[in-house]
Amino acid sequence: MSLRSYTRRSFLKAFGVGTASLTLPELASCRTKPTRRKKKYPNLLIIHTDQLSCWALSIYAKQLTRTPNYGKILVKTPHIDSLAEEGAIFHNFFTNSAVCTPSRGCLITGRYPHAHGAYRNNIEMNRDEVTIAHILQSNGYETGYAGKWHLDGTPKPGWVRPARSMGFADCRFMFNRGHWKKIVEQQEGNPEVSPYKVIGDEKTFTTDWLADKTIEFIRKPRRKPFFYTVSIPDPHGPFTVRQPYMSMYQPEDMTVPNTFKESSPKTGRGRKKNEEVMRKHKAHYCGLVKCIDYNVGRILDVLKDKRILDDTIIVFTTDHGEYMGEHGLYGKNQWYRTAYQIPFIVRWPKKIRPGTVINNFVTNIDVQQTLLGLMGIKPCGREQGQDASGLLRGKKIEWANEAMIHHSSLASAGIFTPEYELVLKANGNHMLFDCLNDPEQTKNMYNNPEYAKVLNDLAKRVIRHNIEVDSPAASWLTKKD
Repeated sequence: MSLRSYTRRSFLKAFGVGTASLTLPELASCRTKPTRRKKKYPNLLIIHTDQLSCWALSIYAKQLTRTPNYGKILVKTPHIDSLAEEGAIFHNFFTNSAVCTPSRGCLITGRYPHAHGAYRNNIEMNRDEVTIAHILQSNGYETGYAGKWHLDGTPKPGWVRPARSMGFADCRFMFNRGHWKKIVEQQEGNPEVSPYKVIGDEKTFTTDWLADKTIEFIRKPRRKPFFYTVSIPDPHGPFTVRQPYMSMYQPEDMTVPNTFKESSPKTGRGRKKNEEVMRKHKAHYCGLVKCIDYNVGRILDVLKDKRILDDTIIVFTTDHGEYMGEHGLYGKNQWYRTAYQIPFIVRWPKKIRPGTVINNFVTNIDVQQTLLGLMGIKPCGREQGQDASGLLRGKKIEWANEAMIHHSSLASAGIFTPEYELVLKANGNHMLFDCLNDPEQTKNMYNNPEYAKVLNDLAKRVIRHNIEVDSPAASWLTKKD
């Protein structure tokens, strides 16, 4: 079955999309018109990790144990779990692009990758983008950032200067990219990073070091509310971590995905060797996650000691997931669900009831508006996402349960819904998965005539969306066969 041919003009006419809908407010107005303050604003702390899959957090794994691909809880993460138990957990939160740079750009601007400019790794974000840091800074917030940024092009580590920090005033410990396991602060100049094979101790291991910088920032005396992001570059590879975490989990206790055999060698000996390597990587990955959870606990303790825990909105999330052997794959940016469906947890007892569960499909581009809506601060107006703060408050709001995917190649586009995933590719190798009947995504139903109506409906939604947001993919999606 081939896609129906749609023209760009016919879609613009049918769905009322014109050039006016793509017009953006002036940059200056976005940064200089603060919301009139009626009451004290909360602090905002975003704890951002790198390549963290839902199965690696016990609060999410409890839901996934029913899926054969996972089987059991591997890591107990009590501190991260507590954020969900005392706040809200999103069970269907998706990144719009399952690779570092574009995902981070979506989160920080509320705009799709092609719109904020950093549509693939190691491309700098448009310099005229308005970040949530810009908006909060203009509303009287003290802003800061520590850890991996990955939105400033190719520099590595690329320690970020205030002129390029995009609204994060305290950027002394903000670096562009890299996954070092040891960082040492210097009396003068930038911190010193070690080769990847060198692993630090509880003071210099990167996750611990960044937690220390976060704690230092929180402890500073201040009269203003703060917005701080700590961006931990783990559990992204290399899969090494300081002791005792390196040996905390045993390879023989690790689960093997059912789909791992899809791309494994035919011979028993080769398959066994590959499985041993995967189990070893997975055990170390679990150690990395446990170290992150430990440091989340340290940060929470400081907020409690300062008596500002309940005055602080805490967000825990990541940029994308890790396949860890599923379909014989490692890493991300393929088309299977694990890299796209990621953790997202928010705690703020003043507005969010403990134990709130959100099953609506929410994505990275919705975060900026959602957090600002929760705080009572006007967004910029350039955002392309929606405000889900009503969901956090327990209100019933109109919401489309779909997650639009923008691949970094610009040659693929897709959609996740509660029932299906459709992937359209410029080369014609399209994919359709029935997520309810085939949760491990082993059967491509694209050419199955029984799914013709479903396919047609989903294809229309993907094409319409890409035209509405003026995506580069619209050019080949609307091209006649």
